[in-house]
Order: sequence, then structure tokens, then C-alpha cells
Amino acid sequence: MGIIVNLDVMLAKRKMSLTDLSEKVGITMANLSILKKGKAKAIRFSTLELLCKTLECQPGDILEYREEEG
Repeated sequence: MGIIVNLDVMLAKRKMSLTDLSEKVGITMANLSILKKGKAKAIRFSTLELLCKTLECQPGDILEYREEEG
């Protein structure tokens, strides 16, 4: 599993759509969608900072590490 992106959870908690988040942080819907689906290979600290500021959360609320089973 590795790193899990909980962006959808934070959006639900804040009652915010991906479109709203995109407009507030200035990141394209396509890039946010890639991040939300866990398909991103990396994230810049500046992007993570913008997301945390906008969603009023900590980086650990968005990113989670889970041990791989097996």
C-alpha cells in the first residue's frame, strides 16, 4: 500500500468540492485528481502547504503511511 492520500476525506470533512479546492489553491483539476486517486509520484512541499492552509489541516491529515501486507 505505502502512502495513502486522504484528500477526498478532507474535502468531505470541509464540505468542499475538488473544483472549489482547485480554484482556491490554483492547481488544475487534473493534477488534483491524480493526487486524490493516489497516482501522483511526488508532491511539492509548497503544494502540500497550500492544501493544508486551504483545508485548515495538517500534512498527516492528507497523507498516511500504511505497511504493505504480506
